[in-house]
This record gives sequence, C-alpha cells and structure tokens, in this order.
Amino acid sequence: MIDLIYRTFYKKALWKQIILALILGLIAGLILSPKGFGWLNEQSAQHVALWVALPGKLFLALIQMVVIPLVMSSIILGIAGNQDTEFLKRVGLRIFPYFVITTIISVIIGVVIATIVTPGDFVDGQLLKDLGVQTIALSTTEVSASSIPQRVAAMIPANFTQSTLDKDMFAVVLYSGFIGIAMTSLIAKQKSLLLDITGAVQSLSLKIVNWAMKLAPMAVFGLLCDITIRIGVDALIGVSAYVMTVLLGLLMLLCVYLLLVFIIGKVPPWQFLTTIKDAQLLAFSTSSSAAVMPLSMKIAAQKLQVKKPIAQFIIPLGATINMDGTALYQVIAALFLAQVFGVELSHSQIILLMLTTVGASIGSPSTPGVGIVILASVLTSFGIPPSGIALILGVDRILDMCRTTLNVTGDLTACLLMNRWLSKAV
Repeated sequence: MIDLIYRTFYKKALWKQIILALILGLIAGLILSPKGFGWLNEQSAQHVALWVALPGKLFLALIQMVVIPLVMSSIILGIAGNQDTEFLKRVGLRIFPYFVITTIISVIIGVVIATIVTPGDFVDGQLLKDLGVQTIALSTTEVSASSIPQRVAAMIPANFTQSTLDKDMFAVVLYSGFIGIAMTSLIAKQKSLLLDITGAVQSLSLKIVNWAMKLAPMAVFGLLCDITIRIGVDALIGVSAYVMTVLLGLLMLLCVYLLLVFIIGKVPPWQFLTTIKDAQLLAFSTSSSAAVMPLSMKIAAQKLQVKKPIAQFIIPLGATINMDGTALYQVIAALFLAQVFGVELSHSQIILLMLTTVGASIGSPSTPGVGIVILASVLTSFGIPPSGIALILGVDRILDMCRTTLNVTGDLTACLLMNRWLSKAV
C-alpha cells in the first residue's frame, strides 16, 4: 500500500504533487467544514483543522528556521562572490529603480480597477453591522509598530540581534549588503576565507530546505484543508466583488510581467509560466515568499539560465522589497473599505495613498498574513476605520496566496530581465 502511494504520488513532479494536494485539500476542507457540507460541527472542525494544518506549520517552521542565514549567505555571495567589482554598481543602478517602477505600476492598476468596479458598492450594510462586535480586535497597537517613519528610522540595523529576533528581513538584507560590499575591499586571502565560510552556510541552509521540501505536498494539503474548514464558502460570497476585483488586478499585473518577459527577456510567455510553475504553486500554497526563495533561486539558475550571482542577489532582495502583488492588494483593499464606509478621497489623497502603499509594501516581511497589518497602517493615515478589516479578514488568506504568487513571479521576472541587461557584467 505504501509502495503504491509512493509510486502514484511522490514519484510525480513537484508541481503535479502540489496540484493534487491543492485539490484534495479543498475537497476535504469543504466536506469537513461546518460552513461547507458540514460533516463536523464548529467545535470539532476547529480541533481537526489544527491537526490537519500541522504538516504545513512544520514546513513553514523549517523554512523560517533557515531563512535568515540563507538570505544573508545568498546576498553576500551574490555581491562579494563576483570577480567583477562593477557588478554591484551595474545591478544596483538597474534593479532598485526597476522594483520601484513595477510597484508603482501595480498600484496604478489597483487604483484604476477599484475606481471602475467600485466593489464597495456591492456590500450589504447589514454585513457591517453583523461584524461590528468583532471589529476592535485588530487595530492600533500593530499599526503604530509598523508606521512608516519608524520603518525609515530603523532601516539601518543598529542591533542585528534584535532585527533577527523581530524577523525584520529588510534590516537583514541591508546588513548582508553592507557585509558583501565590505568583503569586496578585503585582500584576496581574507576574502576567500570568508567566501568559503559563507558558501558553507548557504549549502547547510539549502540542505535543510531540501528536507523541508519533502513535506511540501503534505503541507499544501494541510494548509488548504485548514483554510477551507475555517472559512467555508459563506465568507467568499459576502465579499465576492472585492475578491474578484483583487484577482482581476493581479491578472492584469501578471500580463504586465509576461509582456516584459516577451519584449525584453525574449522568452515566450507560455514557456516562462511553464518553467516557473513549481515556484508559483508553492507560493500559492504557503503564502510565503521566503518559503519559496530557495526553489526560486534554483529555477532561476537552472531553468531560466540566469547567471548565479544575479539570482543569488535578486531573489533574496526581491523576496524582501519587491512586493508588487501586495501593493496592488493593499490599495484595492483601502479603496474598497473607503467605498464601504463612504469616505470620499480627493485626487491628491489617492495619489498620496498610492505613494504610501508603495512605501509600506517595500520591506514588508515575506510571511503569511503580514499584508493585513500593513493595510491597517495605511488605512489609519486616510481616516478609513481599520475596524473594517474584519470585513475582509475571512478571505484574506485566499488573496494572500494569490498575491504571494504574483510577488514570486515578479522576482523571477526581474531575474530574467536583469540577466539579459547584465549579461556582459558577470
């Protein structure tokens, strides 16, 4: 029996395993959910959901355990491991403006779609009243901790140990960048020794990641089943216009990526999507760019033929600051809640909202659910009650899965484009 399961499931390609796990997780969740077919009551469903989600929690814990040493070693090797000292200047002058421009494009797409569709007009006012009792829990303490002035002030990691404990990945990236740049100025013997140590740290981290990837199909099944048990279909129906607006925006953003891949990268869109499907499916399943980072680097280097220094530099950096899907989601969610609460935003306020969203999305942690906390900080800046987050909380995990998929797609797109632009620099 075990041999049959192995041959029919684990010998399949990773993307086939993940798709099968997705389907089975959704089916099992709907069957068990009291908001679905109702095989379990509310209390039993909560207990079952905790156990079903265990493989997914273990998978994410294993990835998060090594994500900091993996990010640090990858960025340091990407900067200092390249013999051409002009590489850093060349890639930096291109990749940072590129990330900012694509984030602005994604925010513009979000504003245009939310303004045209006006999903807030489709929400029944009674739904707000029904949620009113639950709307205080999610607000101010988390918002103040993520305010933009504090994030700017904390950009330089004065206390790296504290940054690590806080899982401040932006600080980790900056710290790694400083180390990588400093290493380029060392004498050859010192630099070689440090590079060997850093390479060993990366290899060790990737070994643990390989162990974790064996749990990936079970993790996908458990996480999807857990989500479906908890939310059922009722939460989707109540805010379906909002969900469809976000999905439409993400689809348009995907088209922008594919256009860039085709025009600049000289790769057919369908071929590109086929090549990166493993990373997209894992991103969709885990809602974590950090969890997909090792697989993304492998795909970039082996399947997209991106030079190793470029992949090692851009993928970890992109997983931290290139959050186009998250930015698009945040601006649509903010405008949706403004429409629901009847908050009129002027053109100048909408422009300020766009700029605030771009700033808030850059450097956001690459972990599940963080978009809600960032959204709360954006809402309070424009007089939109953050308590309205309760309205979209039920469907946030599903949209988190979708926007993370676009974030990862954006990182791989950036790798492909930078590889073409920098082909003579590496």
